[in-house]
Amino acid sequence: MATETPPPSRTPAQLPSAEEFVAVQESAEFGELRRTHRSFAFPLTFAFIAWYLLYVLLSNYAGDFMGTKVAGNVNVALVLGLAQFLTTFLIAWWYARRAAARLDPQAEAIKSRMEGGA
Repeated sequence: MATETPPPSRTPAQLPSAEEFVAVQESAEFGELRRTHRSFAFPLTFAFIAWYLLYVLLSNYAGDFMGTKVAGNVNVALVLGLAQFLTTFLIAWWYARRAAARLDPQAEAIKSRMEGGA
């Protein structure tokens, strides 16, 4: 694996060339960043969509089950509906923590190399 020399330092007005962007896009470091992001985001997105569609299907085709009282006037549909909101916030929180811990440092390293700070 050949190591690339960083581009010379730039003034803020100078932007990397198209060739430099392509070189970074084809680099192993950028590939690792994309793989790290996709290995988390895609399965979690699929799972959430499946969970959402399950809720919709239950609402449409399992009315008796969804109408089952849990406590007082609270039924299964209300509990699962509120769980949708909770799940959304938990996923956003989990993604933000993971991005800060794993994605942001990798992206910052690529950015600093592109800006000539590496």
